[in-house]
Amino acid sequence: MERGPFESRHPLVGLVDETIRLNSRLRSVFAAARQDSSLNDSEQMVLNAVVEAGKAPTVAQIGRSMGQARQLVQRAANALRDGGLIEMADNPDHKRAPLLRPTAQGLALKRELDARADIIAEELLPAADLDSVREAAQALRAIRRKLEAQLRTR
Repeated sequence: MERGPFESRHPLVGLVDETIRLNSRLRSVFAAARQDSSLNDSEQMVLNAVVEAGKAPTVAQIGRSMGQARQLVQRAANALRDGGLIEMADNPDHKRAPLLRPTAQGLALKRELDARADIIAEELLPAADLDSVREAAQALRAIRRKLEAQLRTR
């Protein structure tokens, strides 16, 4: 196992550092996938969150899930709504927090962006590495869910 000058730090701190670095590299590599879409990072993040949600989320739920300020998510959601990519629906549980749902146009754009991203991913990683990528994604998902559960109890 590779060890650096900070080997005494908690493994979670090392994971945070690697995640930040990986996120930066992946964002620059996959920026080409949305090059012609006119979406900025925040809008892409919110569109992904809305399309991939199990049930329609609110702005606050997306903000908490993504670790982003509600105001940033709200601005992105407003831009997506104005662009016809998402719609805001009444929320029976909260009068002032509408539910966000993708429109047909939003779903089509998401599919197009995903197809472009798939091409980039295929060029980056040979098929032989896919199992390790799946395992890493599952491990990160498990850690995220544990952290989210812990944060909800605070």
